[in-house]
Amino acid sequence: MKATEVPDIAGAFLFEPTPYADERGFFCRTFDADVIRSVGLDPAGFVQDSLSRSVRGVLRGLHLRSGAGEAKLVRCSYGRIFDVVVDLRPDSPTYRNRAFFELSGETQRTLYIPAGCAHGFQALTDTADIAYRIDRPHDPAEDVTIAFDDPDLAIPWPLPVTLMSQRDREAPGLAEALKRVES
Repeated sequence: MKATEVPDIAGAFLFEPTPYADERGFFCRTFDADVIRSVGLDPAGFVQDSLSRSVRGVLRGLHLRSGAGEAKLVRCSYGRIFDVVVDLRPDSPTYRNRAFFELSGETQRTLYIPAGCAHGFQALTDTADIAYRIDRPHDPAEDVTIAFDDPDLAIPWPLPVTLMSQRDREAPGLAEALKRVES
């Protein structure tokens, strides 16, 4: 497994495993504590794993947490997604930068998103399963959502949005969401 720093988002990393494929399918390591540790992260710091399934065109996000934030490892275990990270840490050298990734079940790449960054994705395939590993128990009272189509972010979502949650549909723009994060 190889770890690569994401240049547009300070403290973000892309972990790329080496799948071993044969006529049966493939096998690969999707989490390696030594590799996580090699980039300065604490592998024992992740406390919760979650899984979501989306269908083509579904958009989830942009989400982040107020307070101490939430760091996470995100991987598309099946299908393909267009994944977005926005750095919203005021003291970060990459503040307000955006980074885009295609994560897929074929590559099994994992993206580390530091606390204080917003995250969202759109499913590009009929089915997309996304695995999350987060560093704090989820607290819905800290959830912050930003409008996916905020013009200040100008995210180039690749497909028309077919479905999203009511919370995501009614999300405020970036300026309003930042007030909640900073309070």
